[in-house]
Amino acid sequence: MLIQFIKLLRVKHWIKNTFLFIPLFFSGGFFDFSKYPLLILGFISYSLMASCIYILNDIRDVESDRIHPEKRNRPIASGAISKRNAIILMVIIGLIGISLAIFIKTKFLFVLCIYLLLNILYSSGLKKIAILDIIIVAIGFNIRVKAGGVIAEIAISEWLMVMVFLLSLFIVIAKRRDDTLIKEKTGVDMRKVSSKYNESFLNVSIAMLASIIIVSYLIYTLSPAVVDRFETHRLYYNSIFVIAGILRYLQISFVENDSGSPTKLLYKDRFIQVCILLWLGSFYFLIYIPDFNIFG
Repeated sequence: MLIQFIKLLRVKHWIKNTFLFIPLFFSGGFFDFSKYPLLILGFISYSLMASCIYILNDIRDVESDRIHPEKRNRPIASGAISKRNAIILMVIIGLIGISLAIFIKTKFLFVLCIYLLLNILYSSGLKKIAILDIIIVAIGFNIRVKAGGVIAEIAISEWLMVMVFLLSLFIVIAKRRDDTLIKEKTGVDMRKVSSKYNESFLNVSIAMLASIIIVSYLIYTLSPAVVDRFETHRLYYNSIFVIAGILRYLQISFVENDSGSPTKLLYKDRFIQVCILLWLGSFYFLIYIPDFNIFG
């Protein structure tokens, strides 16, 4: 039963909330350990509130989940956990999450409430509006970054917010494409909004965003403001890992037709894991070791 409750909370999806630590990393203050106690509490608070949203969605979507090839195994859809017990758990972790947010900082609580309100509206009907549904999910990652900046008291650059939004939108659209492929195979809409999308539209959207992300990232790394801020002109070196990661994701989407869960891919795909580690490692050396020089 404990395993079923862990599945209901979607603990594996808590990795998305590591976006709270992004502002600290890119500020150059990653080793300012005085920031970590509140950031860790913020991560826990945000994760608990995100789990509340997951439970709410599972309760609302229980009927459609039961006809989904994978979602039918979710605790509520499978009958492993009753709606009543799910609601009780949602209330308990919600109270804990809000209490932690109040303790951390009033401004963080405000950002968290925006996230909750947006997701409640999403669950209540906005997810049925094509285009808006994917934009809202992508914005959720920007809110995570903003929450991390608020806790660590770090100003977030416009470039960081733009890149996070574009990458999130890219991944969400790839996930919608996977739903569309399932619909074509089974004849069943995995989401009520699925009928508003088709494979051609999603293919074009994915290709367009992939191009925009790569070009935007290159412009970001070469912009005078960023070069001055990080005191290095070599940031564009690590664009190779960004390009490789995006190409791998496109390969998974178009060749393997297996882009359903970004979280699952992050846990299982070694190529993407290596790209992320190399990208982070290169950024670490370029930002935190300014005298680091391989290429001259």
